[in-house]
Amino acid sequence: MHFLKDKIVWVIGASSGIGEEIAVQAAQQGAVVILSARNLSALNNVQATLKDSTKHLCLPLDLEDSSSFKSAVDQVIEKYSRIDYLFNNGGLSQRSTVAETPMEVDRRIMEINYFGNIALTKAVLPHFTQQKSGHIVVISSIAGKFGFFLRSAYSASKHALVGFYESLLLEEAKNNIHVTLAFPGKINTSISVHALNAKGEQHGIMDHNQATGMPVETCVKQLLIAVQKNKKEVLIGNKEILAVKIKRFFPKLFWRIIRKQSAV
Repeated sequence: MHFLKDKIVWVIGASSGIGEEIAVQAAQQGAVVILSARNLSALNNVQATLKDSTKHLCLPLDLEDSSSFKSAVDQVIEKYSRIDYLFNNGGLSQRSTVAETPMEVDRRIMEINYFGNIALTKAVLPHFTQQKSGHIVVISSIAGKFGFFLRSAYSASKHALVGFYESLLLEEAKNNIHVTLAFPGKINTSISVHALNAKGEQHGIMDHNQATGMPVETCVKQLLIAVQKNKKEVLIGNKEILAVKIKRFFPKLFWRIIRKQSAV
């Protein structure tokens, strides 16, 4: 699988987890990778591990500060003249009930996971339209298919991405712009450690669901196969992703099962 060879691949949330592994596997294929996240030091560490590390670019980006997006896009276009793939992966999870979560936490999660995500896409879109090509890969979540304990704002943000990008893929098909929506289930990353609690602070705990989840390398391999095939949607995970089909075809059974699942 070398479809990313010599492509310009921009990965948001590249400092850890799924984003870091996307950068690693894209570089292995011969892509030029732009790594973005808030933490420049972490990005530099990831870049140092990549194949042909010096040809890649670290570009710090804060999804809460959309005022910086146009200049970031301009930097990429000035340096590389195009963008072939945008992996919109950055975001925050949540570990708090609806009743205990103040609105400022809900708003922050939506700002990062939804508004920051789509604002960057809108900044890149004119270039995709001009070059008559481009592929946006959006990392939603299995929580973008159904709600779950302690995930109300997170799940809402991931559901919102689906509506936005399904609309965009219909509108931009005429410009040869593709969208792949990915719905990972339990993946072995540190997403739970960085999740926000009711106080807006880090959860700080590696949940059992993540610790026993699918290896991130396997997750990204499956993701890239779906991107290569221009799939509009891909579910990634172990047996937990069966819940999506159960909800669709056997909703009463789904609700009986989901109530018994561990939130962490």
